[in-house]
Amino acid sequence: MRVSLAVRSQSLWSKMNVIQQTKNAVLPALEQLGYELVDVEYEKQYGQMTLTVFIHKPGGVDLDDCEKVSRALDPILDEVNPTGDEPYTFNVSSPGLDRPFKTQRDFERNYGEEVEVKLYAPLKGKKVYEGVLKEKNETTFTILDGDKEVVIECAKAAYVRPLVKFE
Repeated sequence: MRVSLAVRSQSLWSKMNVIQQTKNAVLPALEQLGYELVDVEYEKQYGQMTLTVFIHKPGGVDLDDCEKVSRALDPILDEVNPTGDEPYTFNVSSPGLDRPFKTQRDFERNYGEEVEVKLYAPLKGKKVYEGVLKEKNETTFTILDGDKEVVIECAKAAYVRPLVKFE
């Protein structure tokens, strides 16, 4: 039991180390190119490890942006070698339309926009809210649900994400 726990801890540390090294290495290049680093993931997908860098720019990210950034970051990652010679697939992607907010910057970027909030437990009889995101601080965020302001504790939200409407 101790061995498997140690291996899991080592694996988690390695994953976090790869993510942090990648963030540190790519951030200056992304900023120079005019992109914002949204997130980095290092996950097993389709039987192999995949390193994905999520980027944002005003007006959205398209396939040409992803290709441009991939070409710019590939030599940087080759030099830094964040996986310690372990093989991986490298992807550059936009965060996606309905990606849950993870960072303060995700919230700030969406002030004034419609969001969907799912709670772990009901608040005022509701588990799902839709409204306009007004603000967020360290412990709470505020949405305008119709004409009512609703203040929600961050820890009580399963997710907050952009409200996507198909017309």
